[in-house]
Amino acid sequence: MSDEHGPRIKILKDGPYAVSGDVPLMKTTIVPGPDGAPVEWAEGAPIPTQPRYTLCRCGRSGSKPFCDGSHIDAGFDGTETASREPYLDQAVLLEGPGLNVTDVRGLCAEARFCVAYDTVWRGVEHTDDPEVTERVTRQACLCPAGRYVAWDKGTGQPYELEFESSIGLVEDPQLGVSGGLWVRGAVSVESSDGFVYEVANRVTLCRCGESKNKPLCDGSHCDSGFVDGL
Repeated sequence: MSDEHGPRIKILKDGPYAVSGDVPLMKTTIVPGPDGAPVEWAEGAPIPTQPRYTLCRCGRSGSKPFCDGSHIDAGFDGTETASREPYLDQAVLLEGPGLNVTDVRGLCAEARFCVAYDTVWRGVEHTDDPEVTERVTRQACLCPAGRYVAWDKGTGQPYELEFESSIGLVEDPQLGVSGGLWVRGAVSVESSDGFVYEVANRVTLCRCGESKNKPLCDGSHCDSGFVDGL
């Protein structure tokens, strides 16, 4: 069953995310490599949902990840402050000999794939080496927030993993916290005032309620020690 608008997340004012379009929901766990830096995602089994469901945005629900109305008693302030500029209008270009990478620092959700083995911003300088090019491309593509995008220098096209529309509940066992909502596969996100954010292959939304860049995750779950208890 599909929604007439396709997969969509509607942000309710000072309330939850209303998800429609039968979007699959599952845990997605950050897996560290030998040096402790994240190198892979482990995906859990789908969590049963209806074609339409609401996800907690304030971090206080007793029925996480779903909304139970706790935002009302908590007086949750869900004011959206994230930039509405298109990605490329915000991006800084990192040029390398074999690969270009764009970076929007304000999208960072502290998933840390960018520091595996070596940092993206240092690695791009050495992309005359095919192995480094492959590694940097993978680092960029695994960033759940879409902060980094790797670009083919010849065609000017972005490298992206192919995702079906889905939402991942990020778990970060290395830090002992639960992260944001990893929205994948071009799911439309609509503001509480009707503005439709630029549709992207990778977006990370806040679910701890503490982000200073709502509706986007800014890594505040790391400082607050947010755990969803699932």
